[in-house]
Amino acid sequence: MRFDTVLIANRGEIAARVIRSARAQGYRTVAVYSDADAGAPHTCAADVAVRIGPAPVRESYLDPQRIIDAARRAGAQAIHPGYGFLSENAAFAEACAEAGLVFIGPPPDAIRKMGDKAAAKRLMLEAGVPLLAGYQGEAQGDEVLIAEARRIGYPVMVKAAAGGGGKGMRLVAAAEALPAALAAARREAAAAFGSDVLIIERAVVRPRHIEIQVLADEHRHVIALGERDCSVQRRHQKVIEEAPSPAVNAALREAMSKAAIAAARRVSYVGAGTVEFILDEDGSFAFLEMNTRLQVEHPVTEFITGLDLVAWQLRIAQGEPLTIAQEDVRLDGHAIEVRLYAEDPANGYLPSVGPVSAWQPPSGDGIRVDAGIAAGSSVSSNYDPMLAKIIAHGRDRDDARRRLIAALEQTTLLGVTTNRGFLADILRHPAFAAGAATTAFLNENVLNGPRLPTTAQLAIAAAFLHRERERAAERRSPGLSGWSNAGRQKATQLLAFGDHKLAAQLSRGASGLEVSLDGACHHIVLSGEQLSIDGVSVEATAVFPAADQVLIRFPQLDLAVRDVLLAEPVSATASGSGVLTAPMHGVVTAVFFPTGAEVAVGDTLLVLEAMKMEMSIVADVAGRIGEIIAAGTQVVANQLLARIAPTPISKQEKIEDVA
Repeated sequence: MRFDTVLIANRGEIAARVIRSARAQGYRTVAVYSDADAGAPHTCAADVAVRIGPAPVRESYLDPQRIIDAARRAGAQAIHPGYGFLSENAAFAEACAEAGLVFIGPPPDAIRKMGDKAAAKRLMLEAGVPLLAGYQGEAQGDEVLIAEARRIGYPVMVKAAAGGGGKGMRLVAAAEALPAALAAARREAAAAFGSDVLIIERAVVRPRHIEIQVLADEHRHVIALGERDCSVQRRHQKVIEEAPSPAVNAALREAMSKAAIAAARRVSYVGAGTVEFILDEDGSFAFLEMNTRLQVEHPVTEFITGLDLVAWQLRIAQGEPLTIAQEDVRLDGHAIEVRLYAEDPANGYLPSVGPVSAWQPPSGDGIRVDAGIAAGSSVSSNYDPMLAKIIAHGRDRDDARRRLIAALEQTTLLGVTTNRGFLADILRHPAFAAGAATTAFLNENVLNGPRLPTTAQLAIAAAFLHRERERAAERRSPGLSGWSNAGRQKATQLLAFGDHKLAAQLSRGASGLEVSLDGACHHIVLSGEQLSIDGVSVEATAVFPAADQVLIRFPQLDLAVRDVLLAEPVSATASGSGVLTAPMHGVVTAVFFPTGAEVAVGDTLLVLEAMKMEMSIVADVAGRIGEIIAAGTQVVANQLLARIAPTPISKQEKIEDVA
């Protein structure tokens, strides 16, 4: 079936990216949006935008019927699913066909075969694709899985058979930890994929994660477009991806490409797909899974091959044959991509939500930005925390790495906490620079510590706040701002940043501001957009969400500072309070104790999930639960989750503590 109008069944940066290529190919485009995404950049980029429901994904982006109804209403004949959401849902692909719509992806049968990890591994065994030792059987009792893990040998990896992306996945180092890991993986898999079936594999402790991009047409012509190295991961979620891999030579690339092509042919694959492998330190590789969709990291392949993968998805969906032979594929230079997340690496990678006060992406030769935000956008807990991808292409790996560091330093994203500095730290790390990072890299290197500002940066914040206050005063009383009949005037600020407070003294000098704080004195000149401190020019971007608050982007640090006149009250979540509140917006997915139950310090009371992240809330005191929230409740940050009445400490216990 031919089509000229494409509905993109997704949101954010991938929706905007698909729309860009589709429109360049002459297609009319249709965006969909939930109530949380009304007016979002992807809706403005499309020719038509259709509302599909409220913010929760199961009532909007994960509802197949709402998507199909939107396509009918907008006159679309084809649906591009992007990635995530319904992109690897065989039933959705079938529903599209039944509705007379072209699904821009592989056939439902291929999605189904590769979507079940256990069945996929059995098929790969038949196709001669290398596999890790493991168990993919139908018997799912704990006793069976425990016995199979013993046979395979520890450490093992427990995985959800029905999904990917790190959900329902646990690394188990010893037998005694397996029962708890099975329970947690089942619970997470059932919530994410509607199936709690698990598989077990031998765990490779320090592997590389290598994937091969394939393209296949309806005529069984399959080609491989080189590999991507996705080894830098946190909790099995990719953080940085690059192509080609620094660990893959020409012979290994050819072997992995042949295995990927065999995997695609075994399931009669059509479209763009990715075959993922584990690469051991000895150079051996084994099949992990196949992602039957476009990957987040596809831009690095586009950079080094010069191909537009979305354009090829559209051409293949129209029935066109591939016009590229395997020998035509050439890899040019090196490309690296980072994922810019709304999260706080220094605070357990907790997701950050709220308004985007400023957004200015980087630019320059070899730099590409795929983003789904704009200044004024609101980051919601309902969706994945990835806001943008920044990609750099260079003549070689180090050229691309340097360009990407510079691009991150140019990036302005203020209003929510991001991992911008964390990403730059990874790129600068000697192990990454040497091309030696494995999937163990982030566990072996502490890169997520708190990023504390210098006195110079705090002095600049004080100067920005002072200037903003003077401008407000000038608007109220023109001509009298800063006037005093007492000579040279001094101002005092109490700067609050993170968990810290610091007093600053400011006075107007002949050519700028003198700012004294923490034993240091800095001379600052703020003239228009020009900023210098102690005679050295500084690059910074400042926005003011409130009269007493400034957000500043420095090249290597984002800083939020308030001028606090009165001390803030102590949080109810102080250690040992027995009052447990939500550290983030999310959904309570499991509750393990009822009201009235006795708990000990460290007992897991409930599980909170937001933005693909699961967090256990544990008791901070021993005592009896006075109240606890119900499973399934949607909560906001700082909402009460549980209250524990502490067990009184006896006089004897107090004496022993002192002793």
